[in-house]
Amino acid sequence: MSDKAHSNGGAASGAPKGPITDTMKKPRAKRFYKEATAGPEVPFQILLDRRAVKTPKKRALVLPTRALSVAVAAEWAAQGAMIEPGTMPLTRFANTAIDAVADSLDSVAGDIVAFAGSDLLCYRAEAPLELQQAQGVRWDPVIAWAREALGARLNVVNGVMPVEQPPAALSKIAEALLPPDAFRLTGLHVLTTLTGSALLALAHARGFLSGVETWAAAHIDEDYQISLWGDDAEAENRRKLRRAEFDAASAFLDLLRDTQKTASQE
Repeated sequence: MSDKAHSNGGAASGAPKGPITDTMKKPRAKRFYKEATAGPEVPFQILLDRRAVKTPKKRALVLPTRALSVAVAAEWAAQGAMIEPGTMPLTRFANTAIDAVADSLDSVAGDIVAFAGSDLLCYRAEAPLELQQAQGVRWDPVIAWAREALGARLNVVNGVMPVEQPPAALSKIAEALLPPDAFRLTGLHVLTTLTGSALLALAHARGFLSGVETWAAAHIDEDYQISLWGDDAEAENRRKLRRAEFDAASAFLDLLRDTQKTASQE
C-alpha cells in the first residue's frame, strides 16, 4: 500500500497509517504449473493445474465474483519461467483482503474514516488564485456529492491548519463503508492512501468520478508545482508506480461490482 501523504503540509502531519501490508513480498519462485484457471463455483477458487491456490497465510484464495477470479487467474497464467509478484497486483490485493483485512475489518474501516477527518479536499490553497480555482473546479463537486449522496457535511478551510470535522459527518463516512467487506475495504484503502482522500476513493468507487478524474483531482497541487518547476526522472518514476497501483485498485473495485448479484445467479 502506498504511504503517500496529503499534499497539504499541516493536514498531512496526522495522516493515519493503516494495518494493511504487502502480503506477497517474498523471493521469486520458479513457475511450477502449466495452467491457471478460475473455479466454476461461488466462492471462486484459483486453480493451478486444478489444484487450489493458497494465500501466504495458507488460506484458500477464493474470490467473490467470477470477473475478479478470471482476472486473477489471468495474472497467474501470464507469468513466465519465474513468478513475478510485482506483476500481480490483483492477486496481491486479494491476498491482503483474505490474510489481513478480513481479520481487522473495523480497524481498516476506521483508518479510512480517519483519512476523511483530515481529507485532502478539505484543505485549500491560500494562494495563488490559479491553484485555488483549479482546486475548486475539481474538489467542490466532490464535497457537494459527499453532502448529498452520503449525508456527510465536511468543513472546508483555506490553509493547512487542522480543522475538526463534525462527528456526524464522519459517522456518515463510516456508514458508507457498510456492510463490512474485506475485498471492498482493501480496494478503498489503497485508493484512499494513494490519493490522501477518503472522499475521492468513495466517489470513484460509487461511480461519481472516473479513474482519470479521480487521479487528476488527487494531483492538482503536484501538477501545479510541476507546471512551475518541472519534474525530475526519479519523481516521475515514483508517480508512474503510484499510477499503476491506482489503476490496479480501480480495476479491483470494478471487478467486485455486483458481488451479490453474481453470487445469487450461480
